[in-house]
Amino acid sequence: MPVIQSAKKQMRQALKRRERNAPHRNELKTVFKKQMKYITDGKLEEAVKFMPTAFSVIDMCLKRNLIHKNNAANKKSRLALALSKAQKGGVKAEKAEAKA
Repeated sequence: MPVIQSAKKQMRQALKRRERNAPHRNELKTVFKKQMKYITDGKLEEAVKFMPTAFSVIDMCLKRNLIHKNNAANKKSRLALALSKAQKGGVKAEKAEAKA
């Protein structure tokens, strides 16, 4: 436990921030996994419809400084590339890539 007053305040602030940010981080992980599941399962129509939602959640986390801008760009790129490969080459190619 901190002894100095400013350290105590910093700890309180960190706890509040963690509580405030946790739902958004969890949503980001859930949305990313859900989108990849749609793609690997071959549910391409759902994946295409869900893509704007996934991008929106990624952008929201970026805006809140929960992830770095390069991390956000990387996540968007991975989702878009996976969907593109699934649409072009079918689901088998995507499942092989997901395992690798």
